[in-house]
Amino acid sequence: MGRRLHVRNMEVKTLRSQVTILQRLLKESKKKVGEVKEENKRLKALVDSYADDLVIRSTEQSKTTNKLQKQYEKLLAEVKELTSRSIPK
Repeated sequence: MGRRLHVRNMEVKTLRSQVTILQRLLKESKKKVGEVKEENKRLKALVDSYADDLVIRSTEQSKTTNKLQKQYEKLLAEVKELTSRSIPK
């Protein structure tokens, strides 16, 4: 009976040791998850900022492209008008 009690006692000590190790690992893992979540928040904010900036730049580029297209069409019309006039010899 004493031997079985001793063996059982050793099993309990081993299990307690394993529980302690697992609790420490869980705590470290939770800390790491928190750090990763914070990093994700920072990265998301950065990506959102870049996306907003790209939208602004894209809008400006579209406006510039439209303006250049209108200027091109105006110049092309002027060139056609000038070339259609008869050149005196």
